[in-house]
Amino acid sequence: MKRKTGQKILLLFISFVLVFTLCPMISMAAPSGTATSNCWGSGGQLEIQLSGCSGYKSITVVAEFSGKIDSATGWGFDSYVIKDSRVTATCSSTGSNSWGFDNKVGIQVTGSNVNSAKLISVSGDGQSGTVKETEATTAATTANNTQATESVNNPGPARNTKGVAGDDWLTTEGSHIVDKDGKEVWLTGCNWFGYNTGTNMFDGVWNCNLKDTLKAIADRGFNVLRVPMSAELLLQWKKGEYPRANYNNAYNSELNSMNSLEIFDYVLSLCEQNGMKVIIDIHSVKTDASGHNHPVWYRDDMTVDDFIASLSWAAERYKDNDTIIGYDLKNEPHGKAAESPHAIWNGSKDKDNWKMVAELAGNAVLDKNPNALIIIEGIQIYPKDIKANNFVSKDDDNDYYNTWWGANLMGVKDYPVDFGSAERNKQIVYSPHDYGPRVYEQPWFKGGFTYESLYKDAWHDYWLYIAEEDIAPIFVGEWGGFMEGDNLKWMEYFRQLIAEKHLHHTFWCFNANSGDTGGLVKDDFKTWDEEKYNLVKPVLWQTEDGKFIGLDHAVPLGVNGIALGDYDGVIISPAPVKPKPNTLEAETTDETTSESDIQATFGVIEENKTDLASNMVRKASTVLAAVVIIAVVLIGAAVALTVFLKKRASARKAGEKVVPLDPEELEAANMISDEANVAEPGKGPEDAQEDS
Repeated sequence: MKRKTGQKILLLFISFVLVFTLCPMISMAAPSGTATSNCWGSGGQLEIQLSGCSGYKSITVVAEFSGKIDSATGWGFDSYVIKDSRVTATCSSTGSNSWGFDNKVGIQVTGSNVNSAKLISVSGDGQSGTVKETEATTAATTANNTQATESVNNPGPARNTKGVAGDDWLTTEGSHIVDKDGKEVWLTGCNWFGYNTGTNMFDGVWNCNLKDTLKAIADRGFNVLRVPMSAELLLQWKKGEYPRANYNNAYNSELNSMNSLEIFDYVLSLCEQNGMKVIIDIHSVKTDASGHNHPVWYRDDMTVDDFIASLSWAAERYKDNDTIIGYDLKNEPHGKAAESPHAIWNGSKDKDNWKMVAELAGNAVLDKNPNALIIIEGIQIYPKDIKANNFVSKDDDNDYYNTWWGANLMGVKDYPVDFGSAERNKQIVYSPHDYGPRVYEQPWFKGGFTYESLYKDAWHDYWLYIAEEDIAPIFVGEWGGFMEGDNLKWMEYFRQLIAEKHLHHTFWCFNANSGDTGGLVKDDFKTWDEEKYNLVKPVLWQTEDGKFIGLDHAVPLGVNGIALGDYDGVIISPAPVKPKPNTLEAETTDETTSESDIQATFGVIEENKTDLASNMVRKASTVLAAVVIIAVVLIGAAVALTVFLKKRASARKAGEKVVPLDPEELEAANMISDEANVAEPGKGPEDAQEDS
């Protein structure tokens, strides 16, 4: 009886253990994922809707991409591991990306020949689940992947809603950019790319919130955002085609009902709300993360007319929205003489003549919006003797000056851009790009360099002369890099140049995924690189008390800035920055500039010309008062000295010892005294004795 009872208890216990062990496993659904791919040749993206993941400790997803993969990132995962053509992404239920369980996540890669992607597997704690593919978007069909049903009717453009429409257009005076009242302004911003790569919006929104990030950029004092775009994307929008914008749907649910053009208009609204302006940069002709490597503004499937049409359409659409203050016509035209095609700059009608095409494109923009700034970059080479060699020679080493792509503006001296009228020419701004040795070891970096050597070898003759000779403003569209070694040394020198010459600039870049420079934020696109930001901060436009100055007359720049209308009208006149010895370098001749030096530079200001008369009166009053005070002091000193001398003479007389004279000396003295009394009538004997 006892044995049977024990067996029953044992069976009951085993059953209890089996129920509580197996039931969770039976009831826990296998994880699954439904994927949609979007590839564009130089990169690709796989968006995955996960389900059935709750209850697992970790989820692992494997995706496969065609072509060669160089890097992988995404959203909703803790790690991304590349092996051949596959990416393995994992996420923990206790990590920061646990929100990805049963949510929409993504894997994005960069590389070459990335024309397709597919989901291989989804597993939870090693248990395999199911996968499902939706219609894939390949590089060949990207143009047809739209979110809109209409074929040609675009949604209405973004318009000013917080500021005053048309209040913020800019123009130029010599080498200065000024507002409608002639007040000098300073463009100090950064770049955020993605509209050129195939993401069809800013890169990194796959892991951050768009609204919060734009606000953070404004809060940190960047008053303009240069937005690299492709001409192809603008033409797609023009035709009513809206390539899908790739972003984190969970983090940016407010975007889910918008197509890519509507999202860009939303970007403009957010920038306006934060007092930040925008410059559209045609970074590449085709939508391609490597598209900027193509040297000119046309391709086999994109004509010069297509290129100009993309700019004309954007200028027409946004002609009433002064959030977009300018157009950078084409990023980095380049090419060496021995290469084909390559950009040239002269007075010819050659299709490779960038100067001619810039005039056509700039006039096309001004036809639609005469208030826009037209930003014109240079080329790569320029003849050492333009008369003897008008871009005919193929000898790059001996016959040409060679510099960074788009940074050779020597041709402006011989062939300045001309839009046909003085009024239109006042909208011209020339724009070089400049980088350090980490990007490319230019000849002027070899063997060591100083601020003075860079000024002579890399800056002045190529483009800086344009500002120094008051020809036109200079806007440095790109500068930046990694904070290390000689590259950091170059960055400090270039910051010094910006400070001394008061150059307009946009730092390259906000993005963490810029391979040769890094970004202002870390890989999560949320955490700021404080060291790099603190290097840039001193050359952001600020008041003496550290308030950032925006370019919108009505809307303050972020939470730490003021509106241009609140700026008191002074004209910035930076004094030369005196570089300090660089103690980190062995060369004692090297110099650098500290943040306090640069801040002191921007504290030196002069009153507006309208206050010149009152300034002169105040200065004259000050000088007169100083003269009176000095005169009073001198008179008082003279009186005091006279009194002192008289007292001293009296004291000497009182203490003098009398010595009696013999009769002959006495008679001679009396004769002298009588002669003195005759010579000076009116004086008595007592007076004569005192004089003696």
